[in-house]
Amino acid sequence: MDEFNELLATARTAYARGDWHAAHRQLTQARTLSELSTGDLNLLGSSAWWVGQVRESLEISEEVYHRLQDDGDVPGAAMKALNLGLLWFVRGDLVIASGWVNRARRILQELPEGPAHGYLLYLEAALTLDFRDLAPTRQAAARLQELGRRLHTPALTSFGLVLAGLADVRSGSTASGFAQLDEAMLPVLAGQLPPEWAGEIYCTVIHACHELADLHRMRAWTQATEQWCGKFTGEVVYSGICRIHRLQLLSTEGGWEAAEHAIAQSGSELVGRNNWVAGEAFYQLGEIRRLRGDYAGAGEAYARARDLGIEPQPGESLLQHAAGKEEAAWAGLCAALAGRDRLACARLLEAAVEIALARGAADEAERLCGQLEETASVFDTAGLRAWAGQARAAVLIAQSRYAEAVPVLQAAAGEYRGLHARYETARVYELLAQAHRGLGQADAAAADTATALAIYRQLGALPDAHRLDGARLPGGLTEREADVLACIAAGASNKETAETLFISQKTVGRHLANIFAKLGVSSRTAAAAWAHEHGLRPHRQPAR
Repeated sequence: MDEFNELLATARTAYARGDWHAAHRQLTQARTLSELSTGDLNLLGSSAWWVGQVRESLEISEEVYHRLQDDGDVPGAAMKALNLGLLWFVRGDLVIASGWVNRARRILQELPEGPAHGYLLYLEAALTLDFRDLAPTRQAAARLQELGRRLHTPALTSFGLVLAGLADVRSGSTASGFAQLDEAMLPVLAGQLPPEWAGEIYCTVIHACHELADLHRMRAWTQATEQWCGKFTGEVVYSGICRIHRLQLLSTEGGWEAAEHAIAQSGSELVGRNNWVAGEAFYQLGEIRRLRGDYAGAGEAYARARDLGIEPQPGESLLQHAAGKEEAAWAGLCAALAGRDRLACARLLEAAVEIALARGAADEAERLCGQLEETASVFDTAGLRAWAGQARAAVLIAQSRYAEAVPVLQAAAGEYRGLHARYETARVYELLAQAHRGLGQADAAAADTATALAIYRQLGALPDAHRLDGARLPGGLTEREADVLACIAAGASNKETAETLFISQKTVGRHLANIFAKLGVSSRTAAAAWAHEHGLRPHRQPAR
């Protein structure tokens, strides 16, 4: 019994300082020696969730709930039901989350109004949030702030500010909205919210920044969340979520090589913990693969994102567009746009304009471009302004209004550079080349093309580099020679290259001899270095 009590004392101390791993390890060990009290079992369930043992956490938390019910602790059972609702909500299982919220509501109907009623109100509002009708959200926000003041509960005030801020942001009052979201974080930073609920607020704010394409604010909030996670000992579930957001930003900045493997691994680790963020990770993975020319891998990643509840648009339609499947691409985007609110549509509209122009649907392109410009004027973030400018310039170029397109593109390029969005910057330079060419300014067009091509090659955006280089592969290589060299540069042997490309080893050797001659090199190492310099990447990972 001395060992049991010692383990409990050490675990409780570890839990109090945020060392979830130590708490989980010691409580698990103590549980093998004797039955845990309801309080200690509750700590075990909570620490299990923080270290990523979600299934164990949910099972233990349900046991705690039933114990509280059996013991007649009605307020404790209500709060536990709310915590379970939150955990299922974060996991992405809304039906089960709603079931626990309904159970909490039923229990709380028998109790005088207290802080738990505010937690219930916030979770109900989060589950039923409809950005097409923000009136209920605003009502819940006002009620929560009133409850927070009257009950002297900072957590409820914070919840109210979060809902009010989201409502303002989604209605176009971005300055007011983010001011309220910033204020909502003060009780979080002061440690006045349970950490599970605090983490949910962090994620909500970062997601709002991402939807608005406000990358400056997204970087700041991601850093703030990382610092908050740093207060806890060891890797915790929100560390993985922060890593996904950091990798999304790295992808925007062009760090595709480093981001691809890391985002695949981190996304897989979050499946079952936070399926929404895991889905976002697989969507971003699909984007990286699509832009690097790994179309099969992109399709797989988009499918995984859909399975996790994330609509993989506009990437999936752009993938079909690259394959020449214009009608399927158009149908997919139209379906995704249907029923979305104005801000949720914004991320799809620039791609929709591109595909509409490719289909010769000039009137549709104009309508969609106008919709994006209206959204950008309402929300007025750098990312939205850049998307709208790029779309408008594409429409102007299609109309041969080249002189009007140039200043629009120059403004968009400035916005993208400020956001460190390298691929998008290259896209704008490519459009600038088209505009200057239309104006008869050959030297300016050549300079723009060279800038775009250099960025594409640095990024490893092989399809864009090939297209912009007049469909000529660098070094005079044939397409098959480029495939072979890309595999060799990725570290594949002749045998692995042959298996990947479904050709014989003898054919691989013949291609290598031709490659060495064309490039003027005499070793695989030198050829691989040339391939990396010119942005050659395999379309599929070499067989191992």
